Amino acid sequence: MTQKITVGIVGARGYVGIELIRLIAAHPVLELVFVSSRELVGQPVAASVSAFSGALVYETLDAEAVAERGADVVILALPNGKAHDYVAALVRCAPQTLIIDLSADYRFDAAWFYGLPELYRENYSGQRRISNPGCYATAMQLAIAPMSDVLADAPQCFAVSGYSGAGTTPSDKNDPQKLQDNLMPYALIGHVHEREVTRHLGLAVEFMPHVAEFFRGINMTVNLHLARRFTRDEILARYREKYADQALINVQDDVPWVSQNASKHHTNIGGFVLDQNGQRLVVVATLDNLLKGAATQALQNINLALGLDELSGIVIESGNVHE
Repeated sequence: MTQKITVGIVGARGYVGIELIRLIAAHPVLELVFVSSRELVGQPVAASVSAFSGALVYETLDAEAVAERGADVVILALPNGKAHDYVAALVRCAPQTLIIDLSADYRFDAAWFYGLPELYRENYSGQRRISNPGCYATAMQLAIAPMSDVLADAPQCFAVSGYSGAGTTPSDKNDPQKLQDNLMPYALIGHVHEREVTRHLGLAVEFMPHVAEFFRGINMTVNLHLARRFTRDEILARYREKYADQALINVQDDVPWVSQNASKHHTNIGGFVLDQNGQRLVVVATLDNLLKGAATQALQNINLALGLDELSGIVIESGNVHE
């Protein structure tokens, strides 16, 4: 029997935490050994995540307690600005721990591997600290990357997310009554994901996020001004070549819909509409913000760092768990 690799989650109350627990429960090698959540302390994990069958209960663990548990992998699913104490304790007391941070806290830190595997896996060189990309930032980068060397101006990115992206803490952006029959724009200049994409793609982007009344998923519509004339066939060839070996990216001819990959692990990229001059391209990318935008990507990064098949434990389109 393959020796289990132990995993702990800090901050598992939210929607992404639930998805992480489901994915780890289905993984052939990973074993969940603690789940820290102040709001759910004392409750059985299985009561909130039906896919989990163990006897584990939610605990409240501070940074030192997390480090003392000695888990092989610790996933930090905390709000922005909350990861530092946990990282410091783990680096000091358990430096071999693989840390996966889902917040934006270390996405600008060169000492951390920035874990968008389809674009940057070749940059992985054994780092024990991995920063998971933002959900919007994942969709933006995947939509832009195949054309990044032929852009004449900053890409303009109009995005709509389901309200699960606003988390579980009550706000206007996750209030179903305020969102009903509504589209809510916010942080229209300077969003952290705008800065994140600018850093990692090495080019300026303009990002305009919105939240809608559906629960999960992101629609990312990207307007690209090109430095030379292209045909649509040339555009499609670029995207298909770039993602030919990427199991979780589907390049399609038509415009993707959010509903087509809600609750699924892949990104759909399509549309590819050119103006009559062949120098303005509009591309649409969709993904599930809780999965490829967060939990699935975290699992890809864990697998990559542990030397496992990158898709291990991820349910692919056939419905089977990849082992």
